[in-house]
Amino acid sequence: MQVNLKKTLVASALLSILLVVSGCQEKPASQVEAASTDQAKKIEIPLIQAKMERVALPEKQFCDEDGCTQYDFQTVKTQVAWIDDYFLNRIKKDVPSAFEKTQKEATATSNEAANKKGLSQNSIYVRFISQQYNLATFMIQSYTYAAGAAHGMYHNEYVTFDLSNQKRLALTDILKPDVEAKVAEQLYDANANWLTQHDITREKLQLSDNYYYGSKGIVFVYPLYELASYAEGMTELTLPYLSARDLVKAEYLPSLPVIEAVTEKPVEAE
Repeated sequence: MQVNLKKTLVASALLSILLVVSGCQEKPASQVEAASTDQAKKIEIPLIQAKMERVALPEKQFCDEDGCTQYDFQTVKTQVAWIDDYFLNRIKKDVPSAFEKTQKEATATSNEAANKKGLSQNSIYVRFISQQYNLATFMIQSYTYAAGAAHGMYHNEYVTFDLSNQKRLALTDILKPDVEAKVAEQLYDANANWLTQHDITREKLQLSDNYYYGSKGIVFVYPLYELASYAEGMTELTLPYLSARDLVKAEYLPSLPVIEAVTEKPVEAE
């Protein structure tokens, strides 16, 4: 009985050793290569090379009982499919009527109305601005003119993508949690002279979710009429990168130069 028990214990010990050894064996080369390839795909950052291309429309102008509107849309071709699709879908979503076919009879009737009311205009241009490693910034320029109006209206919307995860970055995505009030304070301090001249108090200044990475800092862009007159255009307020370094997530803050303090040597008396 004792002999059998010893044999059983020895067999169990050998089985445990075999299981441990087999578990520690290296994965087959094919599995290791596949894992490395998947990891490389995740961190591969494309280099944006964009060119503008006119969007094909069923007709150059759309007409209905209210008159006719002339369209001109130009988007970007970056060789990055998901970026190209994003902007084309944005244009189609913002102005669906431009992609609808009109009946000839209705068009003829509407053309007569357009001759009386005038011709409206609607244009959208997508431009590539810059790339900083995994951050790529584009601008959507839109212009609309209603027939008979004193002037047209334009707007510049900036779009920044995180190329590493194929995501558009909203302002809340790049800021640290619960720092909006501090960002507004720093933004006001950095632009106090201009804001004071335009009678904008600290309490009135709100953060714009339309932003881009400028050469000196993060630029907040405000629509026409929100902070200044039409003649002054869209307002841009810059938050310097040095002021933003404690407010913006590290992965979304451009690399800043490290400046070492210079210690002056005392002048030795002759």
